[in-house]
Amino acid sequence: MALSPRLDLRQSQSLVITPQLQQAIKLLQLSAVELAEYVEQELVSNPLLEADDSGDPGALAEGAGNVDDRSEAGLSVVDAVDGQDEAPLDIESAVEDNEPALGSDGMDTHSAEHWGAGGLDGDMPEFDHAAEAPDLRSHLVQQLNLSALDPAERFIGLYLIDQLDESGYLRVNLEEAADQLGADLARVESVLALLQEFDPAGIFARDLKECLRLQLEDRNRFDPAMAAFVANIELLARRDIKKLREICAVSVEDVEDMIGEVRALNPKPALQFERSASEAVIPDVIMSLRPNGDWRVELNTDTLPRVLVNRSYVSNISCARVTKADKDFLAERLQSANWLVKALHQRAETILKVATELVKQQDAFFRLGVAHLRPLILRDIADAIEMHESTVSRVTTNKYMATPRGIFELKYFFTQGLASVHGAATHSAEAVRHRIKTLIDNEVLTDVLSDDRLVEILRGEGVEVARRTVAKYRDSLKIPTSAQRRRDKAAGYGGR
Repeated sequence: MALSPRLDLRQSQSLVITPQLQQAIKLLQLSAVELAEYVEQELVSNPLLEADDSGDPGALAEGAGNVDDRSEAGLSVVDAVDGQDEAPLDIESAVEDNEPALGSDGMDTHSAEHWGAGGLDGDMPEFDHAAEAPDLRSHLVQQLNLSALDPAERFIGLYLIDQLDESGYLRVNLEEAADQLGADLARVESVLALLQEFDPAGIFARDLKECLRLQLEDRNRFDPAMAAFVANIELLARRDIKKLREICAVSVEDVEDMIGEVRALNPKPALQFERSASEAVIPDVIMSLRPNGDWRVELNTDTLPRVLVNRSYVSNISCARVTKADKDFLAERLQSANWLVKALHQRAETILKVATELVKQQDAFFRLGVAHLRPLILRDIADAIEMHESTVSRVTTNKYMATPRGIFELKYFFTQGLASVHGAATHSAEAVRHRIKTLIDNEVLTDVLSDDRLVEILRGEGVEVARRTVAKYRDSLKIPTSAQRRRDKAAGYGGR
């Protein structure tokens, strides 16, 4: 084969993340406070942008705001953006407007897995998150996700986590919390008892005595004498050691040891975690009940930046004698300003669209309480509104909705569920666990149900579940294997 230079023409497709798309994605995942800071920086760096101080609540960006009531499935959606024909922001559609979205092999280049493995993170350092020690909330949520809780109990757990003060104490009244969430008080107390077993020891205490008790129980040192000591801890503050020793019925040496143990405890267990500056939670979406019983969903206009493009300034500069470099700079700044206005519109529309679908999907929760929380995943919302899952994930992060039951992060409403074999409804994990327990409780020696047999029964009842999932749920219920249960029944130990 001869070696010689030649020219080849090849056609291929690749994903190109333009600066505009990077900006749109960044805006989508910012919280209300972060967005305000970002827009303030843009106002400083771009002379063609100016803040709208007219006070018009509908002026999200350039142009007056129009209000459009659309009644759909019992919802009233109120747009807080202007009436331009702007589509909600979606990663797929945004890429299609700029560059091809698929690689030459047809792979979906928008998936989180592709972005992480394909090296795009290296091209967009602003999306990287440096490895940091988790804050208290992240630390607790990780433990909550590992607990065998049903969706309703997980929701209660998230709610209680967000009620902790900076020292790690729970300052919410449980009866009020149960009433707000539409849950039984006993169920809220049960979830709290589980949360109080989390690390760090002493977390979720409601007062100092309970905090000390939790830490002593964690160290297996909460005996009757120590219980009496903690119950009368105010005597230690008054240095009335004699009376404290009499109440605890211990010797002088013992009470000194107990004082040393208590002083070694941490009365503020949350302070060992790094805490970012506290920010007031500002709802991005507000929902309320209309007189006809439908839900009204609207953007919180107080969180929407009002930005204008100063076109008169552009016109004056264009008429003046300027150099080519000045003209190029002006054109670049004008393009950046116009794109920011458009991105703000799209961000607002996308948040509103996702929030509206969430309210529609979780209607039973808002009306009846946490026990009626529907199993929901990102794909359910993404399919309903025809967007990509990554877009829905960004929208629901650090975005809050004010509801008649309180202010919740949009992430709250996503819970686990098991698919139906008919492809329609889903079954909550707790309901499946309860069914497994019922089947095993009713089994007899001649028909002890194996995990495979349980899978067959559940599938016959319309629940699509894997054998390993049944085994995991059985273990979480502390139910032995079928072989062990058979031996126990043969030995006369009863149902287990």
